[in-house]
Amino acid sequence: MAFKLQVEKRSADPPRWLPAATSIGAVVIAFIISGIILTIIGGDPIRVFSFFYEAAFGSWAALSDTLVKATPLILVGLACTVAFRMKLWNIGAEGQFYIGAFFASLVVLLPIVPAGSSRWVTIGTMIVFGMIGGALWGFIPGFLKARYRVNEIITTLMLNYIAILWNNYWIFSKWSDAGFQMTPVFDKAAWLPRLADYAREFAFFSGMTLHFGFVIALIVTVIVWWILSRSKWGFEIKLIGDNPEAARYSGINIARNIVLVMMFSGALAGLAGMSEITGVVHRLQERISPGYGFTGIIIAWLAKLNPFAVVLVSILFGGLIVAGREIQPSGLAQLIQGIILFMVISSEFLLRYRVSFFGRNEAETPATPSTPEAETA
Repeated sequence: MAFKLQVEKRSADPPRWLPAATSIGAVVIAFIISGIILTIIGGDPIRVFSFFYEAAFGSWAALSDTLVKATPLILVGLACTVAFRMKLWNIGAEGQFYIGAFFASLVVLLPIVPAGSSRWVTIGTMIVFGMIGGALWGFIPGFLKARYRVNEIITTLMLNYIAILWNNYWIFSKWSDAGFQMTPVFDKAAWLPRLADYAREFAFFSGMTLHFGFVIALIVTVIVWWILSRSKWGFEIKLIGDNPEAARYSGINIARNIVLVMMFSGALAGLAGMSEITGVVHRLQERISPGYGFTGIIIAWLAKLNPFAVVLVSILFGGLIVAGREIQPSGLAQLIQGIILFMVISSEFLLRYRVSFFGRNEAETPATPSTPEAETA
C-alpha cells in the first residue's frame, strides 16, 4: 500500500513528553550511527560501547572520575541554560570559564587573603572572585547587546579567544613556575576537599577523586531551577525570550535584563572555572578546559533547558570524556558528541512540526490543513 507523508506546523505547544523523548532519541540514534561508523572502519561497536560503560561507570572509582568531569559541565550547562531561556545565545562560556579561573587564582597568587587563612575563608573568597570574573566577562557582550544591539554570538565567541590568551600571558610570563606554562601549585588551603582525603577514616574512599565542587554544582542547580521556575525574575526571563513585545508592553526592562542574565550566565561559567582549578589541577595552567564551555551548549539543548536534566546529561558527557581517554579509535568520544549535537538540532524539527503518515485511501480524503504552512509530499 502506498503511503503519504504530511508535515504541518504545530499550532500549539508539543506534548509535555515529546521534548524528553526527542532528547533520549537523539542520544540513542547518535550511538547507533556511531556504531555503524565503527563497523564500517572495522571496529566492534558492542565491545567498544561495553568498554565505554566500564571505563565511565563500571566501578565506584570510575564513577568518581566521571562525576569530576561532570562538575564543570553542570555549571557551564546551567550557564547556557539561563541565557538560552531568554533567547540570548551565549557562546562565550568557555572564555567566562577561563576568566573565572583567573580571578579565583588572584586570591592565592596576589594574594588577596592573608597566608595561613582557613580553607573555607580561602575557598569562599575564590568562589566569589570566580563568579565576579565570569560575570564581568558576561557583562561586556550583555552591555553591547542591550545598548548597541551588537550580536552576542559574535562578541561572546571572540571574547573566548581573548580570555584564553589573557590567561596564557600570565602563566607564560609573570606567574610561570620555573618557565613552564603553569603557575606554582596553590597552597592546600585553596584545594577543594576530595573523597580521597578521608580515606584514612573511610577506606572505601581510597583513590576517589570526586571533590566538593560537585556538591556546589548540585546546590547551584537547585538555585537556578528555583530562579527560572519559581521567581518573578524567572518569569520575566521566560516572557522576554518567548515574546519580547509582550514583555515590553507589560513594563519589563528588557535592556537591564539582558545585562543581568548575561552576567548571571557568566558568573556560573566562572564558578565552573574556579571549581576546576581548586578541585582538580590546583593551579592555573594552560588548557584547563577541554572545551567545557562549548560542550555546555550541547548539554543545555539536550536537557531542553531543564536544570535538573542538565545534571543527568552532564554525567553522560562526563563519562564520554573519561572513556574517551581509553577508547580506541582515538577521537571516538568527540565523534559521538558531534553526532549527538547534530541529532539534537535535527530533533527540534519534531517539536515545531507534526509529521503524519497516511495510507493512500486516507490521504485522498479531503482535509483542510490546520495552518497555511502545512506541506504535503
